[in-house]
Amino acid sequence: MSQTALNLVAISVFLMTVSTLLGPLIDLSPTVPAVTTLTILGIATLDSFVLQGKGGNVVLDWIAGFSPAHRERIAHHEAGHFLVAHKLGIPIVNYTLSAWEALKQGQSGFGGVTFDDTGLSSELSRGQISATMLDRYCTVWMAGIAAETLVYSNASGGADDKTKLATVLKSLGFSESTFNQKQRFCTLQAKTLLQENWSAYKALVSAMKQRASVDECTKIISCE
Repeated sequence: MSQTALNLVAISVFLMTVSTLLGPLIDLSPTVPAVTTLTILGIATLDSFVLQGKGGNVVLDWIAGFSPAHRERIAHHEAGHFLVAHKLGIPIVNYTLSAWEALKQGQSGFGGVTFDDTGLSSELSRGQISATMLDRYCTVWMAGIAAETLVYSNASGGADDKTKLATVLKSLGFSESTFNQKQRFCTLQAKTLLQENWSAYKALVSAMKQRASVDECTKIISCE
């Protein structure tokens, strides 16, 4: 079962426990928590076996979305991907800032930046990739974590990014010990790019929160 599904199960257990304790005090029918729990467990099962974690992300993102800090962190994370990709010459197709938007575009996670990775896919299909190409994409994948670390001193997101990097390195025959080294190196590279373009990054975060188009976001980066 995916981590997202496990989180949904934990939420259902918590709600059942709280409703059991408080139900008699507020005259809450036992049917309400039971139906709620069964619904959440059903979503968790569907999410685990059919949606590969995407459905659960939508539920968790909706719950967390009541916190402005959650939305702010996602915007800062995705803006990191966007800016670093642009600076490294990787075309950006689209971006999302919520799990629901990501789900509609066939992505996982609580948001994402979609790149034109035709060149990368072509090289990977042949089982070989230039060092320059690999470093560029690995740096972009680590840019969300780098951005969060610079803004918040820690990163709560980025699990999918780390998995993507590890999957590509494994397919190319890199050892597991190399994964962490590459991750640290590329995170540092991304941090440097963000720090060198900090005013552009901050302007980009604001623009993305307003759902500016990719072209508008690109112009903002170029003008700063």
